[in-house]
Amino acid sequence: MPDGPLIVQSDRTVLLEVAHPDAGTARHELAVFAELERAPEHVHTYRITRLGLWNARAAGHSAEEILATLDRYSKFAVPQSVSLEIVEVIARYGKLVIERRDDGSLVLRSTDAAVLSEITRAKKVGVLLNTKKDDGTWGIEPWARGQLKQELIKLGWPADDLAGFTPGTPHAIDLDETGWHLRDYQQKAIDNFAEHGSGVVVLPCGAGKTLVGAGAMATVKTNTLILVTNTVSARQWRAELLKRTSLTEEEIGEYSGLVKEVKPVTIATYQILTSKRGGVYAHLELLDALDWGLVVYDEVHLLPAPVFKLTADLQARRRLGLTATLVREDGRESDVFSLIGPKRFDAPWKEIEAEGYIAPANCYEVRVELPFTERMTYAAASDDERYRLAATAPAKLDATRQLIAQHRGERILVIGQYLDQLEELSTQLGAPQVTGATPVAERERLFQAFRDGEEKILVVSKVANFSIDLPEASVAIQVSGSFGSRQEEAQRLGRLLRPKESGLSASFYTLVARDTVDQDFAQNRQRFLAEQGYAYEILDADTLVA
Repeated sequence: MPDGPLIVQSDRTVLLEVAHPDAGTARHELAVFAELERAPEHVHTYRITRLGLWNARAAGHSAEEILATLDRYSKFAVPQSVSLEIVEVIARYGKLVIERRDDGSLVLRSTDAAVLSEITRAKKVGVLLNTKKDDGTWGIEPWARGQLKQELIKLGWPADDLAGFTPGTPHAIDLDETGWHLRDYQQKAIDNFAEHGSGVVVLPCGAGKTLVGAGAMATVKTNTLILVTNTVSARQWRAELLKRTSLTEEEIGEYSGLVKEVKPVTIATYQILTSKRGGVYAHLELLDALDWGLVVYDEVHLLPAPVFKLTADLQARRRLGLTATLVREDGRESDVFSLIGPKRFDAPWKEIEAEGYIAPANCYEVRVELPFTERMTYAAASDDERYRLAATAPAKLDATRQLIAQHRGERILVIGQYLDQLEELSTQLGAPQVTGATPVAERERLFQAFRDGEEKILVVSKVANFSIDLPEASVAIQVSGSFGSRQEEAQRLGRLLRPKESGLSASFYTLVARDTVDQDFAQNRQRFLAEQGYAYEILDADTLVA
């Protein structure tokens, strides 16, 4: 029996011994199909879930490969019940198939008549179907393709959607690879997406997700709707497309709170798509304004819940989701799977780092003490107030100053959740701040000044979590965050991962009030990055040297 780093347990949890020499390799292979649940210092706990297995299957991994990974790295024999469960769950993917007939109608087919009989009797599925055909298939209501996939995955039978896509209005788009070229993993991601026509590509921040989107557009050559998190992100997509493709300014439109342009390539914000007037969505016409052949969802893990409903009606169009993490804090990963598509490509962060495409990073948790009076105030506070008190502890200001002094000359982001805390930091540090209230033009000016080195320090709120290109940022000091959000932790580290002209490694500091809920939330926030191979070194604020 090999002395591997894994222990597979009958409840489908997998324990990873972090200190084992094969732990890094095992972690990357395990992350293909298992989700990290806990990541203390020495033993990490993963869980093998149905959705994880189905995503692995959709990405091209077989049950045999998954079992081989467990057998290769397991310290003890894999329980038979777990092996059987993996084989059976994987086999469920593709038992139900959605197809389009020559007359344009949709049907649901199965290789197992008993399964088809079982699911068609389910009340929420039955209303989405119409008549049973002579060949044993069931007709699907024309409007129900997306909703049917959502209901089927809830029943444990994910459908393989082979009904195809509308080509959309053709539009010439080519990559302009002058002075650069797609990396191997980017090309593979594009090819995998193009083969299936829908799905999600998971790449680290700084690994070129926008180029994957551009490559997909150049592959399908059709009118494209790109949905992004905010206006700054929309402008960055526009600039990148102008730089990397044959598209001209006349061909790219922005549809946001500020501008309402509809062009062959239109970049819209989630916010404008979900805004209501008189209780109804005011901009739904955008979804049918042109015959889109491709819809790109940037930062798909942040897709607002209302957009899922809208996306259910877009199943005839090719859909590409781009993200650094499939983790969603609202637990709606299965809706991403059903409506955007399964994971088609996933490159581990450390693997991309080893190839030199993202900067190496060191992560630190800096623990500060609450003085006695603050400790007593914290103890007497309500549960709702305790996190704010701990997250905004005044001791974090001194720790921030000391860390900035240690990294003098580097470009530093100070990131927080609470606006009054950021206001004080901005004043005390003499550094400009960027929040949701900062006008877009001023944000862009400050970000450019930071890129050019005119501003060395920016104090930023969560507006800087998403799609902000600040390649020379080498230090982030996180003073507070959105409770235990794993996705936010990944996004914030991602601000630092673009390779630096200076050659500097990235340093990511999280300031935490010791023995408070701040510390508890920090441990949860770190789970995703632990899965990607990043370890947090614990530092005491009293030991920092300015």
